[in-house]
Amino acid sequence: MALSRMGDVAEDKASFYSNAEDYWREVPPTVDGMLGGYGSISSIDINGSKAFLKKFLGEGEGETGTGCALDCGAGIGRITKRLLLPLFRTVDLVDVTKEFLDKARTYLGDDAKRVGNYFCCGLQEFVPETGRYDVIWIQWVIGHLTDDHLVEFLRRCQKALRPDGLIVIKDNVSYEGVVPDDVDSSVCRDLDIVRRLVGRAGLRVVHEEQQKNFPKEIYQVHTLALR
Repeated sequence: MALSRMGDVAEDKASFYSNAEDYWREVPPTVDGMLGGYGSISSIDINGSKAFLKKFLGEGEGETGTGCALDCGAGIGRITKRLLLPLFRTVDLVDVTKEFLDKARTYLGDDAKRVGNYFCCGLQEFVPETGRYDVIWIQWVIGHLTDDHLVEFLRRCQKALRPDGLIVIKDNVSYEGVVPDDVDSSVCRDLDIVRRLVGRAGLRVVHEEQQKNFPKEIYQVHTLALR
């Protein structure tokens, strides 16, 4: 039953996206709002992400550069502020909710001057600039894309990478199949489905980890590095 629900979503893409936009428009532009009331996990999340990302960054051959990163589904810039700006010279943000991006300009403080662009756009329509990014960070947002749109977005991201660049997906994973969330109009996929969609996009998983020390009552969160 769960697997068939993604088909239902694909049948009515317009409301799948518009309902999500309506949901996020009502969410307060705070860290707690970005994390669905789990603001207390932010530092654990950022520390796990930093350790993951640092495995790839460097100046040597085959290592990922630190020039420019893209924060997808950036919200108010929680990840940009704590993870990406400390590691990259320039960061671009993309989010569908204008109010969040407006808040990001003040939330980021002095470091906002190193933000290249604030793109207000849904990822299903966003086309990142070819060859611009060392890292494209996609966290807690793939559930807002249909399967086909996720595959197409990942293909566009691949073209947007610099040499030795990296796409990172960090997201909830279900235990089996596709679990719909009617509250925020999203889905949660199991790891096999995510890997299959990554493969359809012509990418491969080069490293994968489960985030540790999150509350037991929330979904498992996995981080996948793709090239």
